[in-house]
Amino acid sequence: MKPKVKNFLSEDVTKMKAMLRMLNLHTVCEEASCPNIGDCFGRRTATFMIMGDRCTRNCAYCDVSHDKPLPLDPSEPYNIAKAVKYLNLKHVVITSVNRDDLPDGGASHFARVIRAIREEKPDCSIEVLIPDFLGDKEALKIVADAKPEVINHNIETVPSLFPVVRHRGDYQRSLQVIKWIKELDENITSKSGIMVGLGETKEEILQVMEDLAKVNCEILTIGQYLRPSKNHYPVKKYYTEEEFKELEKIGYQIGFKQVFSGTLVRSSFHADEVYYQLKG
Repeated sequence: MKPKVKNFLSEDVTKMKAMLRMLNLHTVCEEASCPNIGDCFGRRTATFMIMGDRCTRNCAYCDVSHDKPLPLDPSEPYNIAKAVKYLNLKHVVITSVNRDDLPDGGASHFARVIRAIREEKPDCSIEVLIPDFLGDKEALKIVADAKPEVINHNIETVPSLFPVVRHRGDYQRSLQVIKWIKELDENITSKSGIMVGLGETKEEILQVMEDLAKVNCEILTIGQYLRPSKNHYPVKKYYTEEEFKELEKIGYQIGFKQVFSGTLVRSSFHADEVYYQLKG
């Protein structure tokens, strides 16, 4: 059964959207039509999406627009940092569109954003949700050298579905990116996420979980895929909360330090709570 998403309309949501427009900022919450936008905006949290709202890839499940990207905004790192300070965030998530048009995939821009936040709000922990940078380890090193607390790269789905739903993605390349995180800096927390309901089998899900554990992924999120529109890839199955709880239990048995599994779970949903639970 398709899950029901609560509709939150509040003064906090209105103020959050006004601030984002004033600073010319984007959030994945809005651009990807996330079902948790009301909850997060109501809690004065958001996942900021940098480097514009136009992606160079066109994944079949994603609602972010696919188009020729615009030049990078040099004021964006400062504006992100300003928003983080204004919201008095203790934990912030920074993600991006894919920018395969840039020599380093946008890694240097990620680093500039991290440094700007450090200057404005040094007590705020920083989580980055990165693209695969086309498998460029030096690009990933640029991000790691900026010392975010968490680097997340979502594996998203099982290998058999990559050619169908992940435009220009590569399963082994994504695993390699996750493996490199701990190699580059063992103090950075590694994280990944899976969507289910795209037509994968349980055996395939478990294999992905095993693969992620083998590359030292510490935090795993598992959530239900929800079709953004009739033009996107169709939902093949709606998982029950019991099935999500079973996957969570298996995840801990496999060896993940934190597993966040549920219908409306997304990689950045309640990311602050997941991170601080890990750190105790």
